[in-house]
Amino acid sequence: MSEPDLERPAWRRIMAGRDPSQGHRASTPLELLFDLCFVVGVAQAAAGLHHALSEGHPGSGVLGYAMVFFAIWWAWMNFTWFASAYDTDDVLYRLLVLAQITGVLILAAGVPRAFGERDFGLVTLGYAVMRLAMVGLWVRAAREDVPGRASARRYAVGVTLVQAGWIARLALTGQAGLAGFLVLVLAELAVPLWAERARRTAWHPGHIAERYGLFTLIVLGESVLAAVNAIQAGLERGIVLTALLSVALSGIVIVFSMWWVYFAQPAERILVSARAAFRWGYGHYLVFSSAAAVGAGLGVVIDHDTHHAHIGALAAGAAVAVPVAVFVLSVWAVHVRPHHRGPWVNAGFPVVALAVLAAPLTPVPLPSIAVLMALLVVVSTRTSGRGRRVTA
Repeated sequence: MSEPDLERPAWRRIMAGRDPSQGHRASTPLELLFDLCFVVGVAQAAAGLHHALSEGHPGSGVLGYAMVFFAIWWAWMNFTWFASAYDTDDVLYRLLVLAQITGVLILAAGVPRAFGERDFGLVTLGYAVMRLAMVGLWVRAAREDVPGRASARRYAVGVTLVQAGWIARLALTGQAGLAGFLVLVLAELAVPLWAERARRTAWHPGHIAERYGLFTLIVLGESVLAAVNAIQAGLERGIVLTALLSVALSGIVIVFSMWWVYFAQPAERILVSARAAFRWGYGHYLVFSSAAAVGAGLGVVIDHDTHHAHIGALAAGAAVAVPVAVFVLSVWAVHVRPHHRGPWVNAGFPVVALAVLAAPLTPVPLPSIAVLMALLVVVSTRTSGRGRRVTA
């Protein structure tokens, strides 16, 4: 593998692949810009979920959120792994990455219409811009990286064919449109599995772990921002001070605990094989989407407490409990459990997740969830570094 000189700008560098054992590999400023612009799409999706839940449409809200978030997450993930293997940081590379950023901004602009009118035209256009720019990167890799040519060609062909399917899906409505979505999701997930069979892409474990950690911070930050906006709305509506403090303090403890639990273990040690990487990488769809949904749930609670929601107390509590429980279970499954055999982890995380789901049945759901998450921090801290194992 060649290691390009990235200390100075260049019009063109040969895309021959980065060294997967390179020391001190860190995220680039372009990757950080990429993340920050993608969070615009995450914020729009979370806002759509918030409004749908408050208006008493949980089914359509969760479905719309899952569909939009998949497009954001999948485009982000595909670029992240590509960049780990092939980042040249030359002019052509930057332009194609900036095209992907433009695509997610187009997608974000279409999110309200997707939630409100089930019109996915603008979302699909933004997704097409992102994916076709990604095809351009894979075509370039196929031309310039001879050892990796077979897998790069498979990626380029696979992404192109599936993207044609997404465009064709716009002609479908109702149940047919939903069925088409599910089929295309499976096709998207299958493309890397097929392409990597030709030759494994030489991604950098430490770089991938850092990139995922940074995006986790971003979606948690989005939840914090959504919670702050909800609290400001509550103040403007004259919310009772005790209710406001309960939501604010509980929300802080919940988000801080989510951060603590996620970063309790070094992810780099999990990425020891392609099989482990696929499980870990794909599993983060639930990690990212649930983390961002917590902020939407806190907004729903504020709406309920200020009588601006068309739902009861149980549904409002569930708007926070469900994403927190999904986060706990998904982090345990893909990020924590591979390190441990001990009973504290194998039983503690699922038990806490079930208890969180039951919290809306109590008189104080949010404080109950906050206490449970604090207990989970204690569990994860006690077990950190004990019984460590990594499975391929």
